[in-house]
Amino acid sequence: MTAIEKQIELILSLNPNYSEMDKIYLTNHLLSLVGDEALNLPAAEDFLKNLDSLVEVAVTNKKIADTLSAKQILEAQIMDLATPSPSQVNHVFWDKYQAGAKRATDWFFNLSKANNYIQTRAIAKNIVFPAKTEYGDLEITINMSKPEKDPKDIAAAAKLKNAGYPACALCMETEGYAGRNNFAARANHRIIRFLLGGKVWGFQYSPYAYFNEHAIFLDEKHEPMVINQTTFSNLLAIIDMFPEYFVGSNADLPIVGGSMLSHEHYQGGRHVFPMAKAKIETELNLSDYPDVKAGIVKWPMSVIRLVSSDKGELINAAEHIRKIWANYTDEKVNVRAVTNGIKHHTITPIAQKVAGKYQLDLVLRDNQTSDKYPDGIFHPHADVQHIKKENIGLIEVMGRAILPARLKSELNEVKKYLLNQPNQLNPIHKTWADELSQEYSWNETNADAQLQVAVGKVFARVLEDAGVFKRDKVGMAAFKRFCEKI
Repeated sequence: MTAIEKQIELILSLNPNYSEMDKIYLTNHLLSLVGDEALNLPAAEDFLKNLDSLVEVAVTNKKIADTLSAKQILEAQIMDLATPSPSQVNHVFWDKYQAGAKRATDWFFNLSKANNYIQTRAIAKNIVFPAKTEYGDLEITINMSKPEKDPKDIAAAAKLKNAGYPACALCMETEGYAGRNNFAARANHRIIRFLLGGKVWGFQYSPYAYFNEHAIFLDEKHEPMVINQTTFSNLLAIIDMFPEYFVGSNADLPIVGGSMLSHEHYQGGRHVFPMAKAKIETELNLSDYPDVKAGIVKWPMSVIRLVSSDKGELINAAEHIRKIWANYTDEKVNVRAVTNGIKHHTITPIAQKVAGKYQLDLVLRDNQTSDKYPDGIFHPHADVQHIKKENIGLIEVMGRAILPARLKSELNEVKKYLLNQPNQLNPIHKTWADELSQEYSWNETNADAQLQVAVGKVFARVLEDAGVFKRDKVGMAAFKRFCEKI
């Protein structure tokens, strides 16, 4: 079998727009992309390696430049042939949905992997391990597929006006977009359309998934993120549509928000995060909302959990808390709603169904800065930024660390340092490594496990830094003062 024949086999298996009669047409279409010299290229053992072979022969035939972006654009163009049209994808999805949401999402998720939109090989390079802490097992991931972002860059990007087409990576206009050297190839990208609160929204999977079935729900319009009563209503409507998924929103302010503040969107998926397993440690009485059970969650960040079978009352209770938090100040613990006319308070909300009831976790956020903490008073402080300096967004809030790729090599050098071996220790880790050398005894047998535990402890500290009300006597007393207001 040739590489062209194998690719056509994949196309026919995934895309009902084509049949056996189209083989000659598809052969010529593929040859136009990679060069006629590929006609007799032997097939590779699996479809993704076969795709690599076709891309490499295109480079050899000078059909494309030998650059990463050019290769990714061609990959997507080739896999676009294996992907049904947007209208057909939507038709099949909603047809399968009639037999259950899981049947529809399973189909769409598998298609998104099979057509290489979800970058399964890049995701497989990520390093993942659990870390036991007083808050339960946190999830540590070292992201080997995407570069680390600087919080200042994220904040600046949120202020940029629409400077091109598509306006951002989340816009619906990315569906089928060829790509360029500073914008990802999306020829094989498809988006499910649905109505949410009377507006058209889209549902897609993340190409670089951080957890199982990492989904993105996005507004049809390119509008900035905002947290308000509509947010809570939308989140609960989505888990009605997809009851096996959680769904949450990043906060809508720089520093405490996610990496994409310019386009309204939520994230969800089929994963139970550590925060969802955390228990309520202090029950609260919301007298105006008798059908809502409320409490403070035992978690390093400041979380109020609301549970109810009454969706409307739950939404109203959440909005009640959000409004009070938006204007709440407690100078004793550096909590200030507004300084110099700038608003600082917002919420990171997460919704899911638990035992047939709606559960909504509200994580209180404050994006103040100070001379002492220029990156953010409630942001990872300088002494832990050697591990994590990026914004603490939705996924980290829930207990899954997304750490930069540099740590793969840097932690190996830390290990060598602790084992008294020749090393190239990055100076940013020196203080931490010296502390670890005193805290544990180190040998080849225990070094990896102990270092993972140590990274987990740093991530727990990162979350504590991001927590508005600290988990000490002063902080918890302040948290209860706020709860008295609600």
